[in-house]
Amino acid sequence: MKYEISEIAKAIFIINRHAKTALNPKALYKMKKQAIEKLLIERQARKIGLHFSERPKFSRQHSTVLVQVDQYYFHIPPNKQDFKDFKHLGDLDHTFRNPKTKMSLTQAKRIICSYLDIPFQTEVKQKPSYYTSSSLGRWNYSYHDQKRHR
Repeated sequence: MKYEISEIAKAIFIINRHAKTALNPKALYKMKKQAIEKLLIERQARKIGLHFSERPKFSRQHSTVLVQVDQYYFHIPPNKQDFKDFKHLGDLDHTFRNPKTKMSLTQAKRIICSYLDIPFQTEVKQKPSYYTSSSLGRWNYSYHDQKRHR
């Protein structure tokens, strides 16, 4: 299925937003990076410049590349050439926000998987092995039936 650049940008935004709060964000960040790299190759996205990262690694400042996809802006790790080719923009501009977007994570993943031509895997949520169903709020009919028959 062919998607518009605006839909792909929305999907990347949703994946990025979920990755920021995910317990294991590696797969989501990888999906985001692959999609942006493909968009850059196809000239559907463009690199704007470098920003200092908000979260320095090991208390050391590092930079990220600001990329524009449609109306959305994202950060990806830079390569050596980016430092030669692009101007450093300094700190992030906190007054700027991407457009408000509503889309489920599943739909976003489906769009990006289709765009990257990789299989979409639905995750089956399993109850943890320590899960025991609660009897709170349940009515114990056998107990009350016995009381009535006395």
